[in-house]
Amino acid sequence: MSFTLAIVGRPNVGKSTLFNRLVGKRLALVDDQPGVTRDLREGEARLGGLRFTVIDTAGLEEATDESLQGRMRRLTERAVEMADACLFLVDGRVGILPADEVFADILRRKNAHVILGANKAEGKAADAGVIEAYSLGLGEPVRMSAEHGEGMGELLTALEPIAKEFEARAAETAPETEVDVDADDDEDAPKVPTNEKPLQVAVIGRPNAGKSTLINMLIGEDRLLTGPEAGITRDSISVKFDWNGTPTRIFDTAGMRKRAKVQEKLEKLSVSDGLRAVKFAEVVVVLLDAAIPFEQQDLRIADLAEREGRAVVIAVNKWDVEPEKQAKLKGLLESFNRLLPQLRGAPLITISAKTGRGMDRLHEAVMRAYDVWNRRVKTAHLNGWLAEMVSAHPPPAPGGRRIKLRYMTQAKTRPPGFIVMCSHPDKLPESYSRYLVNGLREDFDMPGTPIRLTMRGQGDKNPYKNRKKSTPSRLRKHLGKGRADD
Repeated sequence: MSFTLAIVGRPNVGKSTLFNRLVGKRLALVDDQPGVTRDLREGEARLGGLRFTVIDTAGLEEATDESLQGRMRRLTERAVEMADACLFLVDGRVGILPADEVFADILRRKNAHVILGANKAEGKAADAGVIEAYSLGLGEPVRMSAEHGEGMGELLTALEPIAKEFEARAAETAPETEVDVDADDDEDAPKVPTNEKPLQVAVIGRPNAGKSTLINMLIGEDRLLTGPEAGITRDSISVKFDWNGTPTRIFDTAGMRKRAKVQEKLEKLSVSDGLRAVKFAEVVVVLLDAAIPFEQQDLRIADLAEREGRAVVIAVNKWDVEPEKQAKLKGLLESFNRLLPQLRGAPLITISAKTGRGMDRLHEAVMRAYDVWNRRVKTAHLNGWLAEMVSAHPPPAPGGRRIKLRYMTQAKTRPPGFIVMCSHPDKLPESYSRYLVNGLREDFDMPGTPIRLTMRGQGDKNPYKNRKKSTPSRLRKHLGKGRADD
């Protein structure tokens, strides 16, 4: 049983930099601009011999209304109440500001374990600010530099008493914990999501499509920051939860605009973080706005997921405010088949993230896409099928020499990948490969999932093929055709 540490403080005091150092990865976006972090990001931290969960929070600001800053503050205060301990960071070079005093008083009331950290405290320039931090009444400040890794030993010393307290609690509940772990262990079914290896789902789409609202509805709490403003989400935030009995880790990503419109460095970092989430995901939910579905950017995003080899589900959000549902649905299906032929057969469902309509159907669609993504076909079935496909539509004969498709096997899953051994693979047209891929989708029930088909020549094992003929030297000498070459 590990404890949870929330890192809190004013904007731009180095919370995300310290978070990245503790988890050992560049998970949180870091920039000189204040207020980069908006959502709560969790990570598994390691400091010396301690293992614990660390939460990166938005910068505390003196806003309590319904503005974006006010909603960010409420989310941070909620993280403080949930965490077992808080690390309150102040800027050692700037010193203590009135806002720091206000937030220190809030932390004293909301959390029993508060550690004061003076960040950016390398060098003598921070001496005055570190001394001033004593006035907050939170004990001796831990002098540190998250960017340079200074003060991590002192932070470890401050965290050890908290860790011992939770180790004692873990010892009391150890028998129950062991039973739970054994019950979840299922080595015989590696393809089934488990608590140790949950199903990885990424939600992607244009800004303001409702991605964060959808995830909040699925997990049953306001975990992610939402609002009418477009582009609220910046980091790719992952949340682990039980989705109708399926252990799942779902990723919320930043809205992806057209590349020409992405000019600011911070937005480029956000989009890059979202692309990384797609690469880690197993199933990608492409979220569309029912009012403006299948925009050019939607098509690019869906094509990106297909090219990355992920299982894809198309979800049309804000269906609750659509007046002409039947006519709209018919148009959606027609547009989907026409504009995204590479994903033909993938699940397309209508949902409302605001009201919760269609959440069960979304789960069914995700699990169906995941099952197809993991599907394996026996080699004997593949070769019987290949013979029928060739008989029905033989491959072309460039230069009068027919291309022979000898045999076929499935090399991998996730996504399904097949290899066809043939003669002259470089001369087989792309249209014939599409013919085979479409046949695989229809005959082996693999709709919508990306299929990788590779044509490979068998090669020639004769080492003397294409080698210039020559008479052995001993024969030339015997035949009197000259001296043997040494």
